[in-house]
Amino acid sequence: MEIVISGEKLTIEEVVAVARGGAKVRIAEQAQKKVVACREYVDKKLAEGAVVYGLTTGFGKFSDTLISAEDTRALQRNLIISHSCGMGDPLPCEVVRAAMLLRCNALSRGNSGIRLSTLETLLAMLNAGVHPVIPEKGSLGASGDLAPLSHMVLVMLGEGHAEYKGEVMPGAEAMEKAGIPVIELAAKEGLALINGTQIMTAISCMVVYDAMTLCKTADIVGALTTEASLGIKKAFDPKVHALRGHQGQMDAAANLLTLLEGSDLAHDTNPDKVQDAYSIRCMPQVHGASRDALRYCWDVLSREINAVTDNPLIFPDEDEAISGGNFHGQPVAIAMDMAGMAIAELANISERRLERLVNPQLSGLPAFLTAHGGVCSGFMITQYAAASMVSENKVYAHPACVDSIPSSANQEDHVSMGTTAARKARMILDNSEKVLSIELFAAAQAITFRDESKLAPATKAVYDLVRSEVAPIDQDVVMHYEMVKCDKMVKSGRVVEAAEAICGQLK
Repeated sequence: MEIVISGEKLTIEEVVAVARGGAKVRIAEQAQKKVVACREYVDKKLAEGAVVYGLTTGFGKFSDTLISAEDTRALQRNLIISHSCGMGDPLPCEVVRAAMLLRCNALSRGNSGIRLSTLETLLAMLNAGVHPVIPEKGSLGASGDLAPLSHMVLVMLGEGHAEYKGEVMPGAEAMEKAGIPVIELAAKEGLALINGTQIMTAISCMVVYDAMTLCKTADIVGALTTEASLGIKKAFDPKVHALRGHQGQMDAAANLLTLLEGSDLAHDTNPDKVQDAYSIRCMPQVHGASRDALRYCWDVLSREINAVTDNPLIFPDEDEAISGGNFHGQPVAIAMDMAGMAIAELANISERRLERLVNPQLSGLPAFLTAHGGVCSGFMITQYAAASMVSENKVYAHPACVDSIPSSANQEDHVSMGTTAARKARMILDNSEKVLSIELFAAAQAITFRDESKLAPATKAVYDLVRSEVAPIDQDVVMHYEMVKCDKMVKSGRVVEAAEAICGQLK
């Protein structure tokens, strides 16, 4: 698979294909022409001695400090090495690859003033699998992701460290082994490479892509719990949800009915109860609200991955270089704080369904889903584990975007904290996948006390998937190992694949 970039039509699915699938990337011919034309304009302005931020001036508070022509190259190198202030664990390779792609895509728009050869160096690194080691912490999200993107550029200069063919090594060594010459930055290029939102956007793309899959997983696992709880399907009647009109709610209800079609455990009515508890009856309303929020985030990111977010922006045809603020990450910051809350709610309601499964006063099933209560604890502590992660999510869900700490001697007096918002959402996603995997584990166990032959065809396929790796728990075992197996099923998307193989594409 080959992805052609021009700065205008990249999709989130293509970002994932490059980040995880290793798809190759090239720059569209027309985009190459725009990049060359923009660079020619920059060189012309340099020759004229024009005063342009980042070309012939310092950065941030030093924007009023003029730089001589002979110092412009030193200025760019110093920018990169001085701004490489990241801390913490390295970002995953898939995030690094996504960030490299997004930076290349933004630069290919032809408004950044970078040389085509410099852009092609970064693209060659991406295609060859030279992945700079980028610490995850240190970005304020305005002016863009300066610190982490500087670590990306270090390797282009033969500095820093990179992962190549599974081994971390000095950047110069990785470039040599990949056969890619290191470069010396020309005027404007250092700023063009690091003044953007590509780290927060890369993290966000991966999170939101997986979260959309998790929405389907939540419906599937919730359907299995509904059957284990002898739930009432009538609450998912489309007439009910059409009266409210929220698309996510209507989609979740439709999914639940599709998944439960043919079930002999969940019925339209139940003579033993009038209605189910909220965690079952209100799944469409809760899951649906998360879906709608995540669709908004998807739309924001779909725009951001094709945005030019550095500064200044060059408009050769208009003979202008404009200092603006497209590097400010507020759109992504707000979206990812929202995404974090939306994902957290999928786990929040999942843990409540889990509690209903293990609590005999609520389920009508053996206490903690064990036939040997007393000598065996069964699923007692699985709910503890889920509750701990749900509680942790509530801490992570505190919004980052409402905070701002001025920087650069108060020249940059309002920042987005968008990268923090994206990183928090990634942690919430991981916890929520784990919580839903625990519910899946428990729901499958609960079915062993019902009758698996009475499951709907779609949920039976999911039950069989679980049973292909996780046996019913009779005597106590080390539950961690079984929970990890279910977590891998959820994260891989196999739960969704199993259900959709029977009932078709879910909404």
